[in-house]
Amino acid sequence: MPSVVRWRCLALSGALVPLGLWTKFYAGPASAWVAGSLGGVLYVAFWILLAMAFAPARWLLRVSLTVLSLTCLLEFLQLWHPPWLEAIRGSFLGHALLGSTFTWLDFPHYALGALAGAALASAVIPAAYPSSFRASDTPSFRRPYPPSFRPGSRNPAQGKQPCSRH
Repeated sequence: MPSVVRWRCLALSGALVPLGLWTKFYAGPASAWVAGSLGGVLYVAFWILLAMAFAPARWLLRVSLTVLSLTCLLEFLQLWHPPWLEAIRGSFLGHALLGSTFTWLDFPHYALGALAGAALASAVIPAAYPSSFRASDTPSFRRPYPPSFRPGSRNPAQGKQPCSRH
């Protein structure tokens, strides 16, 4: 089952790549918002889905918050302009991955991207697991009954129960 989740997350993140690239070349109405803000939403969602392809399902919140934090760190990194970093930002890929201009208005879009990425990942993850195998952040110490055992029937682990008939 985990390989199904992995492929679904990879497929979704792969679908976000051309959509994210499209935002950089869009020239219609609200093109500045699409290129900057919608691109940021898709950027964060992409990294969450990519990370969830390789992380356990119970780490969704952890992965989402980590990706959001790292994206915010990258936004603050845009305040720093050493020559070697400017050379990286000078390429299309470097500019798309690292950005170049700091703005506070990007942070709400990153948060929206984290919510969207987590929602997409959670929509994919439960579909691959039966309800009894879904991961939970809180461990359960109760051992479920084996499928052949019903409460009130004889439990093979406890030995024979006294017979009520004589």
